[in-house]
Amino acid sequence: MCAQVIFLHGASSSGKTTLARALQDRLTTPFWHVSIDHLRDSGVLPMHRFRNGDLDWQSARSRFFDGFHRSLTAYADADNDLIVEHILDHPDWAGVLARLLARHDVFFVGVFCDLETLRDRECQRGDRVKGSAEQDFHAIHAGRTYDMKLDGTKPVSENVEILIRTWQSGRRTSEFSAAREI
Repeated sequence: MCAQVIFLHGASSSGKTTLARALQDRLTTPFWHVSIDHLRDSGVLPMHRFRNGDLDWQSARSRFFDGFHRSLTAYADADNDLIVEHILDHPDWAGVLARLLARHDVFFVGVFCDLETLRDRECQRGDRVKGSAEQDFHAIHAGRTYDMKLDGTKPVSENVEILIRTWQSGRRTSEFSAAREI
């Protein structure tokens, strides 16, 4: 068996979470919505201790993401379909995830958004490090090969319909599908 994985990749504040929630509501089978934000916001991580300097986030970061990436594989290997939202901000992560998820059908979606909108959304949210969306904007899509790209400023209902239709076509051309063919 192979799981279906819809992988949403985009800058902070690009609309990945809103899109993931709308997809969950629209898909006909259950999909888990998995993201770093869920772990951070649920208290799994001692974020208050990282923020106040009691613990060093930089020394814990690589272990945390290694565990997160492996957990995605465990969920998919147990035949759970996933909507993953993630920011691939480390050069090795896409390749690692492509290898870890090679047994599964990964549909890699780039969620794009103009810089002004990202800045506005980041300010409105108030729970992000100021400037992180702009940093993502300038770096994270470089060199990525997607199965499809979406404009995060378009109505979410429109993006959901386009995404589902394209996903259901079965056409896969991303760096994740290339890893699957090896």
